[in-house]
Amino acid sequence: MADNSQKMSYHAGEAKGQAQEKASNMMDKASNTAQSAKDSMQQTGQQVKEKAQGAAEAVKNATGMNN
Repeated sequence: MADNSQKMSYHAGEAKGQAQEKASNMMDKASNTAQSAKDSMQQTGQQVKEKAQGAAEAVKNATGMNN
């Protein structure tokens, strides 16, 4: 009987370890996805900023304010 109990305990521990590993992997994936989204937003923000600066320069040139 103790042998069967030991097997059950071993399998329960094994299942717990696998669940923890899966949870850790999911957290890593979520973190990577969040970092990727952050990087993408920063890149988009930089592009918008550059376009706005270009537009401001165009307006200055068109109105003669850049001289």
